[in-house]
Amino acid sequence: MHEQDPQSLRRRYDDELRAHIAPRLPAGVVVGRDGPLVRYSGFTWGGFVAYRDLDGVDGPALDALIARQVGYFGERGERFEWKLHGHDRPADLADRLIAAGFRAGELETIVIAPVPQVAAAPVVPPGVTLREVTSRADLERIDVLEGAVWGEDGAGYGTMLEAELDAGDPEGLAVVVAEAGDTVVCAAWIRFEAGTSFATLWGGATLPAWRGRGIYRATVAHRASLAAARGFELLEVDASDDSRPILERLGFLPVATTTPYTWTPG
Repeated sequence: MHEQDPQSLRRRYDDELRAHIAPRLPAGVVVGRDGPLVRYSGFTWGGFVAYRDLDGVDGPALDALIARQVGYFGERGERFEWKLHGHDRPADLADRLIAAGFRAGELETIVIAPVPQVAAAPVVPPGVTLREVTSRADLERIDVLEGAVWGEDGAGYGTMLEAELDAGDPEGLAVVVAEAGDTVVCAAWIRFEAGTSFATLWGGATLPAWRGRGIYRATVAHRASLAAARGFELLEVDASDDSRPILERLGFLPVATTTPYTWTPG
């Protein structure tokens, strides 16, 4: 077992996850490289760029690298995200992204925990059940939930998840819903990052009336058990301020911060 202090966990996150390319991707997704960047386009919601680090690119060369990404996605009429980590260099990268027309999103915290520490039989309140789902009808119910939580149309989560499930990699993704009768009260998913030590946790939105009852915590335990059964060693979450305290109580350690910078055509 590797050391589990925050610095060593951050190194493993940087080395294994940040520039990781999944072996199978949804139809229509294009992966390319530009210097230190790995560039993804064609997802249902847009694209993004990723990198282990910028390999010393700075100054005018960095501005040119950013401009090439804007030009590429601009020609496609596609929004994309540049996830900026708090330990990225150079220090003025955020300013350069803003100058290129990006908008900063909400700060999140990268938290990591050993799988065995989190995996457990989920405990849900009376009347609530957990179920793994794959059908289009169930995925559309997740859109209804997301719309109720965030006050929008669900942002196409059902379409996004369906595309991933149809990508030909049944071991790459599992989607879990918590249900009370016919109502989805929480939805969460886990990506199993093939070729790495990590499984990554996503989602977890819970209807307001059902918060504070341990449902999100139960989805974490259930997904950790799925990761354990597949032999993964570590769990990673891009944690919001709402989920971070819950995750830290479960043993997750904060290792870095991240802010999404988004560029949108027009």
